[in-house]
Amino acid sequence: MNRNRLEAFSDAVIAIIMTIMVLELKVPHGADWPSLRPLLPVFCSYVLSFVYLGIYWNNHHHMLHAAPTINGMILWANLHLLFWLSLIPFCTAWMGENHLASLPTMVYGAVLACAAVAYYVLERTIIAHQGELSRLKAAVGSEVKGVVSVVLYLAALPLAQVHTGISVAIYALVAAMWFIPDRRIESALR
Repeated sequence: MNRNRLEAFSDAVIAIIMTIMVLELKVPHGADWPSLRPLLPVFCSYVLSFVYLGIYWNNHHHMLHAAPTINGMILWANLHLLFWLSLIPFCTAWMGENHLASLPTMVYGAVLACAAVAYYVLERTIIAHQGELSRLKAAVGSEVKGVVSVVLYLAALPLAQVHTGISVAIYALVAAMWFIPDRRIESALR
């Protein structure tokens, strides 16, 4: 099975997720700078989530280019990832509307952790389909950055009870770690 249809479907779903997120940004009722102040947490949550979705879209694109063919298991693993990504607009809105309250911030981190695990599952499913000579396996090697990301997400969950700013800073740190696309895949495909 060719990967093009899976890639096009995933691109469309991620684009829709990003569109849904921007629709959550409400227009302020005033026309001055102070009327924007209540929207700051919502906007900051949106920016962080937009960056995350951009990171997933970019790395997903690179990963699929290392997979010339796919199978049914890869389709399901991809849907698993898209499921968790589709929850990001809800968590983003909940966290922003409640000014980074503890529970919404924890749920946001839990969804990010689940999306990271789902991405890893998709990667491993592609590698299993490709077999011993997997181009993706050769490209990604060890998964230190992926494991560190999940550990940081899990550490951020209870820290949201202490101070949500710590959790959000951890989420931003993980996003910064992944902001540059995975060059290992690009190198392996050259």
